[in-house]
Amino acid sequence: MTSRTCHLSPAAGPLEDDNLLCEILLRLPPEPSSLPRASVVCKRWRCLVSDPRFCRRFRRHHRRNPPLLGFFNRDSDLFPFVPTLEPPNRVSPGRFSLQRREGDRFISLGCRHGLVLIRNVRPNKVLVWDPVTGEQHHLAIPPELVIHAENTAINGAVLRAAGDIQQFHVVLTVVDNVDKQHKRALAWLYSSKTNLWGDLVSTPVPFKVSTSDILGDEDDVTLVFTGKPAVMVRDSLYWILAGNFVGILEFDLEKQSLAVIRVPAHMLENGFYQFWIMRAEGGGLGLLLQKDQSFQLWKRKTDRDGVASWVLGRTIELDKLLSLNGNGSQVILGFAEENNVVFVWTHGVLFMVNLESLQFKKLGETRTLSHYHPFESVYIAEIEIGGGHDGVDLSQHIR
Repeated sequence: MTSRTCHLSPAAGPLEDDNLLCEILLRLPPEPSSLPRASVVCKRWRCLVSDPRFCRRFRRHHRRNPPLLGFFNRDSDLFPFVPTLEPPNRVSPGRFSLQRREGDRFISLGCRHGLVLIRNVRPNKVLVWDPVTGEQHHLAIPPELVIHAENTAINGAVLRAAGDIQQFHVVLTVVDNVDKQHKRALAWLYSSKTNLWGDLVSTPVPFKVSTSDILGDEDDVTLVFTGKPAVMVRDSLYWILAGNFVGILEFDLEKQSLAVIRVPAHMLENGFYQFWIMRAEGGGLGLLLQKDQSFQLWKRKTDRDGVASWVLGRTIELDKLLSLNGNGSQVILGFAEENNVVFVWTHGVLFMVNLESLQFKKLGETRTLSHYHPFESVYIAEIEIGGGHDGVDLSQHIR
């Protein structure tokens, strides 16, 4: 698309100043329909909002408060996108379709900042995919990581570079279980700016501090659990460690260091799958613990002596919030970190619940439980006067 120049009349008033008008339009809500709606006001507005330079500014301006467009079903071979917004902001499922090559075997590791990180198992690479632009970046994994790739789970996370929607970083992590008494968590940081992986970063992982029978005979192995993607809190990424030791693995992006964080022992009574990492209210690291028919929101606090502890904050009575009848189980299938939204399955129904406002939405009925990777991004629908927005029955895609 070529850039356009809109000219002012000699007696231009304040709102006829293109620069001022651009600043106003830049603050429209970051919804897919915002700019297409503005474009039909007049030719001048259309000229401004369809300029590629303005669209880039719009995405950059809203990069830290993107809407939740929907989610990708991690467990499906086709990795389908399921929209969650209502028309006219609803994005067609086919709009975000991942193109594969022969022999590709994909495992999604999570989404962040409008990017999806996917491990391609067979060629031992990772793929960074931008569903909005369709761009794909295929990265060979670090040579030191290749020796672990066939024996243990590899996890990772992707993020945009601060203040730059073009550059991105990738972190890959794994636990080295070769020496059972001296396990180590390993991590590597990739920068698209240098096109290089950084040096290996490591930290010790405790042995037999807490156990789980989930892995059966392999309970002496600790993994960076791939069933729940990383959560970014401030300048750190957090994953769940599972197996012989159950806890949290932290990668500090600024210091480029790893650390292991313990969780309260009572949270492990029913297995690590009962808690999710999240952003705590007011900032900082938090945990969501599923207990009976409720969600407990915990926060990690550090006192003046530098001693960290977990403190219980709010408790959300989910059965009352959703007006549930009976004692059916609740299963969290995904967490959207920017919007503070969880996807909860209960009584055969999938809900979206905002943990801050407690607003919820019923998405549909489903008989199949899957891992959902929420997709939060600023997506600008094509500016086409008179054009429509594709809608779809969600229930057809989550069953």
